[in-house]
This record gives sequence, structure tokens and C-alpha cells, in this order.
Amino acid sequence: MAQLKGACVIAQSGGPTAVINASFYGAAKAALASECITNVYGAAHGIKGVLGDVLYDIGQEDEQELEYLKYTPSSDLGSCRYKMADPDQDSTDYQRILEIFKKYDVRYFFYNGGNDSMDTCDKISRFMAKSGYECRVMGIPKTIDNDLFGTDHCPGFASAAKYIATSCMEVSRDARVYDTGSVTVIEIMGRHAGWLAASAALASYCGDGPDLIYLPEVDFDMDEFLAAVEKLYKEKGSAFVAVSEGIHYADGRFVSEAVTSSTDGFGHAQLGGLAVKLADVVKQKLGCKVRGIELSLLQRCASHCASLTDINEAALAGQAAVEAAVSGESGYMVAFECSRENGYECRTKLIPLTSVANFEKKIPLEWIGEDRCSVKQEFIDYLLPLIQGEPPRALENSMPRFAKLKKLRAQ
Repeated sequence: MAQLKGACVIAQSGGPTAVINASFYGAAKAALASECITNVYGAAHGIKGVLGDVLYDIGQEDEQELEYLKYTPSSDLGSCRYKMADPDQDSTDYQRILEIFKKYDVRYFFYNGGNDSMDTCDKISRFMAKSGYECRVMGIPKTIDNDLFGTDHCPGFASAAKYIATSCMEVSRDARVYDTGSVTVIEIMGRHAGWLAASAALASYCGDGPDLIYLPEVDFDMDEFLAAVEKLYKEKGSAFVAVSEGIHYADGRFVSEAVTSSTDGFGHAQLGGLAVKLADVVKQKLGCKVRGIELSLLQRCASHCASLTDINEAALAGQAAVEAAVSGESGYMVAFECSRENGYECRTKLIPLTSVANFEKKIPLEWIGEDRCSVKQEFIDYLLPLIQGEPPRALENSMPRFAKLKKLRAQ
């Protein structure tokens, strides 16, 4: 295929992670080194930056500052949750994107995000093909929820899982320090898929973790929950429970009482308050000391607990997206294909965006215990290789040194 020369735009979307900037770094470094890519731009706040013509010239950044991105949490370019209409129904946004792409001679577009972001990426890819403007569009995976279809795992998940498991080990020690009995409930992110909450099982595997783990893959029963907690409390004098924010009753209702508080830009319910609610229910039932803990945003920004494997794979995903696009591919998302039989090995592959968009990958039911409140060894074996390695961290005054990009506007 003939070489396609032109600029590229890299954008970040959806909820941040501890390693999304590593993907940005991987893509930017590969793009800056490519003879086909004339300029490298970063869009401010995802696709909104393209629509608003707010692009940063990444070629003007210091090489060392770009290197710091690998160990800098959150989305350094800024993120968004912006749902685009079907281009066949309303092409207004797409016409604007095409206008901006023509203005800067953009021939490559890389969108780094989760399920909804891949949907946006797919729509842009289809519109560009239909419009006759040659622009190669690639998705770079990102989500701590680990629910993207077609990939062994997602960049961001392992670091969040490592933080969750570490925090559960620490909380487990603290919760059992007094001779007074207590029940602790810890709430973990995950609306429909329980990968993150299941990660608490790694803490138990290491000797200090939850006694019970509840995931949204199976229906929740309040009476069974209270009976299990009461049994543990009477036998051990304490109970430690990990719950996914998205656990639901058999009729589909979320257990969380804060479900109706708000929705995001894609109409997804914003959950919260579950740990406090369950702690209150337990207190009324047992009359003991209880504590409800919500890890909240700490799960996705805890770069101090990041996995080096996760960082390296996130950068690899960005690099692979650029290399695939330059070689002629378009309309795909980079995915991971892994083997754990004779040591851990991870390779990249490409999956059509249409296969990924708006699908959710959940934990296999066979990895969940028959008691519906535990996780089997198969999940531990899946997770352990992903959390390996401690990244080198630049420090100033014994505090993290994060990237400080100049973010000069493209002209």
C-alpha cells in the first residue's frame, strides 16, 4: 500500500487510568519517529478538542517531559464523555471533524479509551471512509473496568487491580486490630463487570483480604448476604466484605441507593453509596461496629501502585496503533493476545472497531465460586502476571515528578 503522508491527532477519552498517559507516550513517540507522519497533535479533552479546534503541537514538547508521561496518572491531554450521534442521522459533528482534519492535513487519528470511546472511533472511521477523505483511524484500548471485548485485558486494569488488592491487604490488617468485633464493607468500581472487585481476591490469596466478594455477574440476595456476614462475625469476631458498585438484585435493580443521583454523558448511571448502605444494614442486623469504605477515584489514579507490566503494555498499545496505521490499517482497535502456559507472554493484535464498540466483557461464571461470594484460583492465575514489576519513578522533594507539558496550540 502506498505511503500516506500527513499529520496525526492523538486524543484521550473516558475515565482516566494510572497508565493512559503511557499509551499517549507510546503513540506519540512512534508518530514522531515516523517518516509518514508530518506533525503530531494532541487534542484537548478528547474529541471535544477536535471539534473546538484546540490541538497541541506535541513536536514542541521536551523529550524528557514526554518520558515522564509513562509514570504520570490521569489523562494529561484532558478527557471527555461526549456521545456522538450516528453519522447517518446527524453528521454535524463529523463534518466539523472533517473540516479540522483538512485544516491541519490530519491523515491519522488515534483515540484512546474504553467501550464508548471505541464506538466514537468506529463512527468517525466509517464517516471518513464514506466521505472519501483518506484518514486512518485506530482505537487504543483503555479502561480499568477490563470489559473491552476481544482483548485478554485492558491497559489500566492491572494497576487498578494492584492498588485495590494492596489497599484491601492494608485495610484487612487495620480492621482486625482491636479486640472489639467489627464488620468492614469496601466498595469497588465496576458497573456491570466485576473484574476490579474480583481483584480483592488477590489480597486474600496473599494472606490479608476480604472474607466475602460480591460481583455483578451474579444476582445479589440481601438475606443471604446478611446470613453470611453474621456467620463470619460469630465465628471470627469480624467480617471483611468487598462489593462491586454494580451488584444488583434478581430483578435488575442496583443495590446502591445512589443510582438515580446522575448519569454521565453516555447515559450510564453514576453509582455510589453502596458500602455505606450495606454497612448500615449490617449494623441494624447485628448491632456491631461497622465501617463502609469507598475507594472511588483512588482506584484509577494511584500511579504510586502501578504495575510496570501495565505501563509497558499501555505504551506498546499506543505504539502498535501507530505502526498499524502507517502500514495501511484503519478501523481497528489494538488488543492483547496472551499466553500463561509457559511463563507470561503478551502480543498485540487488531480487532475491528465494529466488533468492540458497546460490548462488555464480563468475568467467566466458572471463575466465580459456587457460593456466589468468592473467586476461584483461575482468576488469580489470570491476574498475577499482569501486576508484576515496580516502575522507576522520578521524585522531587521525595514526591512524584509528573510530566509538565507546554501544550502549545497548533497553528
